[in-house]
Amino acid sequence: MGWNSWNHFGCNISEKTILSAAEALVNTGLKGVGYEYVIIDDCWHAPSRDNITRVPLADPIKFPSGIKHLADAIHSLGLKFGIYSDAGTNTCGGRFGSLGFEDIDAKTYAEWGIDYLKYDNCFNDGQSGSQELSYARYAAMASALQVTGRPIHYAICNWGEDQPWEWAGGIANSWRISGDIYDVFTGYNRLCPCEDLRNCTNFGHHCSVTRILDWAAPLHEYAGPVKGWNDLDMLEVGNGNMTHDEYVSHFSMWALLKSPLILGNDLTRMSRDTLSIITNKEIIAINQDDLGLPARRLFKAVNGEDKGTFQVWLGSLSTGDLVLAVLNASTRNYTTTLEFAELGLPHHSYTAYDLWAKQDGGYWGRSHGINGIDRLVLHLRPHQTTVWRLRPDDLGLILQQEAGK
Repeated sequence: MGWNSWNHFGCNISEKTILSAAEALVNTGLKGVGYEYVIIDDCWHAPSRDNITRVPLADPIKFPSGIKHLADAIHSLGLKFGIYSDAGTNTCGGRFGSLGFEDIDAKTYAEWGIDYLKYDNCFNDGQSGSQELSYARYAAMASALQVTGRPIHYAICNWGEDQPWEWAGGIANSWRISGDIYDVFTGYNRLCPCEDLRNCTNFGHHCSVTRILDWAAPLHEYAGPVKGWNDLDMLEVGNGNMTHDEYVSHFSMWALLKSPLILGNDLTRMSRDTLSIITNKEIIAINQDDLGLPARRLFKAVNGEDKGTFQVWLGSLSTGDLVLAVLNASTRNYTTTLEFAELGLPHHSYTAYDLWAKQDGGYWGRSHGINGIDRLVLHLRPHQTTVWRLRPDDLGLILQQEAGK
């Protein structure tokens, strides 16, 4: 969990921009609910490396005190510090990349006190198009980071090219599964053209929230505490182009799918509404649950109505509880009935808690029914997601039985 400069500021960053964000994490209470990384994205670089040593240099105008000084200041706030580079000759913003300079860059990052590296995929010199090529390129930096002896979270950002979920778990902590997110909720933007990630040759950018969810849906089995994490890209909450319900849905689904929760808004100019969304402790707890299993999409339509209108997701938690989310991806108010038996839940009855309304969601069950019947009647606004935490009423008995074995 943390914050990254790119979604809001792009290349318009400076020492003041980054330090102000770090201070805001503390002053707004975000640090207190788990946000700990402050990450500089692209464009921190000087025009070139050092002519003699070839070490990476920071832009002397944007970062006059240097990266090490900035890292020390962020660490003094009890936070961790991240940086960006690229597994190519240049970064996506046209600065120098790390391809061929992995050892010296990793060593420098460790000396600066870096705790997190986002590693991009632009200008990769043709070293992609197969899992072997991509693996070798990203493994080179993984090995260089390991040699430094400093624990640095390694976040691969190759947009899902060459299916990193199948090979990155052995070398990285997380991997991007799609092209860059854009501050829109739904739609298939022409700049984000791929229907099937496995056959994609142009991953693009300006990807909507629902587009990324479609790509993430079949990948839940690849992620977990030992394997690593599917990264659905940084959060857009608070950047202004989506509605309240859309941002709630965005934040909820990123949390349920165990994607890293990396904020991308201006932390120094947040509305109360934005802050209330990104500090929902119950939703954050789902994301940070020790079991670490991403939710599964049970189905994308209910009773065959308006294919894609409703998405139903179910996840398991370390406590034995379940988390259930229902998303209305249509642009209109929608009412439907969800039969309890359709969910295939392992227990007969549950007590439910609504994680956004923050209230008792009722008593659900095949034996006792929901409001007297075995079904849930849903009334959802356009692009609204409702999320419940379900506790099996017979969980206490089950735990006692397990303890007695």
